[in-house]
Amino acid sequence: MRRASPTRTGSGPRGAEETAPAGGSGASGGRLAGIDAVRGLAVLGMFAVHVGPGPEPEGAGYLLVAADGRAPALFTLLAGFSLVLAQREPDPARRPQGWARRWRPLLIRCALLAVLGVWLASLWPGILVILAFFAVYFLAAEPFTRLSTPVLTAVAGVSVVAGPLLSFLLGPVFGYGASGRGLVPEAADLASWSGLGTVLLELLLTGAYPLATYFPYVLAGMALARLCDVRERSVARRMAVWGTVAAFAGYGSAWLASHVFGARQRLLEAIAVHHPEALSAADPVREVLQGQYGAVPSTSWDWLLVADPYSQTPLETLGNAGVGCALIGLCALAARHGVGARLLRPLTVLGAMALSAYVVHALVLAGPAHGAASWSAWLSFSGAALALTWAWQLVWADSPLRRGPVEHVLRLATSGRGRA
Repeated sequence: MRRASPTRTGSGPRGAEETAPAGGSGASGGRLAGIDAVRGLAVLGMFAVHVGPGPEPEGAGYLLVAADGRAPALFTLLAGFSLVLAQREPDPARRPQGWARRWRPLLIRCALLAVLGVWLASLWPGILVILAFFAVYFLAAEPFTRLSTPVLTAVAGVSVVAGPLLSFLLGPVFGYGASGRGLVPEAADLASWSGLGTVLLELLLTGAYPLATYFPYVLAGMALARLCDVRERSVARRMAVWGTVAAFAGYGSAWLASHVFGARQRLLEAIAVHHPEALSAADPVREVLQGQYGAVPSTSWDWLLVADPYSQTPLETLGNAGVGCALIGLCALAARHGVGARLLRPLTVLGAMALSAYVVHALVLAGPAHGAASWSAWLSFSGAALALTWAWQLVWADSPLRRGPVEHVLRLATSGRGRA
């Protein structure tokens, strides 16, 4: 297992944002353009974190600060949202029945995502590849699709607190109380039984995007899709408003805890005991979190009150989920109007092919662009992705391939037909 190269990490695993879930709602054929537009924004945010300069809070650097830590959360939230949309079938007679029809496509898809993720990570692209984690998310989400909307909503709300708390309590049990998290599975890890056990632990609890702290985003996305029909203007408007409120509640509560109620001072005291080497940094709290991806240390309860990128505390999860909810609402509103839809079209196309864009960008980072970290690199990746996905859909407009080569392969593998 391996962390991303330190030179590629800004305020955390700057390589720790990737993904593009297979499937989703998108640009055409009954797909929701606003959802894919949000996913396209997340792709650009992912590029900013992977190949942009460090996220400094000044000038244009605020764009990178906005993307830092939120891109993987947004992808994961959209995965849950899209999962519910994809499984909506108005005719009960056409819903998958029986174990084989319900689980076989899911197991195949998850296996392919896991293999693809492990392979990409083994190429050393300098990023923390999330695809293997997504395979676990999709498997874990299946039982929750059977819950009623009120129960699912309650479970999602509880998970925002329970997931990070579980990670905080169990970390020391497995030797990760103070540091050592943030790894991703590679092919070499699968060569022994001990390696397999470590991979399982990373996927569930101690990796860069563990189930314990990232699955709440999936559940939140599923609950939002059940509760909110974004095709209705009033619903989209409420999502924008309440998402903004949730974001302010999460990030604002963390700020109050830190600057008004003394949590930061108590954290500095804990850092002096458990991470004394970080005290010389400009921001000791951020310095510690850079080596603790996907969770916080278990050395002080006050760590659960921060909302820094990749801390995956209840407050950061609430804030990130609020941002995702607001963006879905805003993009859904914009997509209802001709001008807005045209402006969103490049993002919609990119979002509909997000998995292909992710795989290609990881391959490029494993080769000619390895270690890239500048504004010009971000502009190059973003411009190329927008242009190439647009051209791809023009060329393959009348073919199932229009949704992207990797997406098409997954669809064929799971269904044997062009049907999603």
